Amino acid sequence: MKSYGEFALLYDELMDDFDYVAWGEYVQDILKSHGFEKTSILEMACGTGNLTEELLKRGHSVDGFDLSQEMLAIANNKLFGFKKKRLFKMDMEDFKLDRKYKVVISACDSINYILEDSNLRKTFANVYGHLEDDGIFIFDINSEYKLREILGNNIFIEDRDNVFYTWENHFDEDSGICEFYLTFFHSGNGIDYRRFDEYHRERAYSVETVRRLLEEAGFSEISAYEAFGFQDVGHDSERINFVVKK
Repeated sequence: MKSYGEFALLYDELMDDFDYVAWGEYVQDILKSHGFEKTSILEMACGTGNLTEELLKRGHSVDGFDLSQEMLAIANNKLFGFKKKRLFKMDMEDFKLDRKYKVVISACDSINYILEDSNLRKTFANVYGHLEDDGIFIFDINSEYKLREILGNNIFIEDRDNVFYTWENHFDEDSGICEFYLTFFHSGNGIDYRRFDEYHRERAYSVETVRRLLEEAGFSEISAYEAFGFQDVGHDSERINFVVKK
C-alpha cells in the first residue's frame, strides 16, 4: 500500500480543522526572533503546499520537495500564482539542490517517517549542508507520548458526507514504530463509493535522541519547545518543535 497516493486527493479536506495560518504565524515568529524577515526557505516534505502557501504570502522565497507525486501535483496547482517558488520530487534522506538556504523547514511530523537513527542522522547532515552559515532548521515531531498513548493501539473512525474512513494503529514497544492502517470509502457523487487503503509508519523519537543525532550531524545550538509556543517540553507534550542553528 502506498503512502499519500490516492489519499492526497482527500488530504486537504480531512485536514480542514488544522490552522495553517496560525502555523505560518508561529514560523514567522521564530524567523523574526532570529533576525529573518523575507528570506530563502527550503521546505522538506511540503505535501499539498498548505504551509508553503503561508510562507509565500509572507514574502519568502520557497523551494519545496515531497516524495509523493500526487501531493506535489496538488501543491503545484495551489501555488500556481506565486513566482518565488520551486517544487521538486525528492526524498528527505538523500535530497540534493543547487543552492543553500537561510532556513530549512519540515512540518507536520514528517521527520517521524524516517525510521532509523542512521537515516535520520543522514537527513540532518544533508540539511546542515544545505544551510548557509547562521541559518536555522525548524521541524516538529509527534512525541513518544502521542504515538504510544494517544495514537498507538487505538482505532479512529470518521464519517463525512462523501468520505468514511477507519484508522487502526499499532505501537511496537521494541522498535518504537507506530503503524497506521487506513481504509477509505470515498464518493464523488454521494452515492457510489470506492475503497482504497493506505499504510503509514512513524518512529517515536525522544528529545534526547533527536538532540544527539543533530549534534552528530554538526549542529550545536538546539532548542526544543512544546508546539505551537515556546514553553518547555512536558511529559505529555504531543507535538515538539525544534529550532536549530548552524
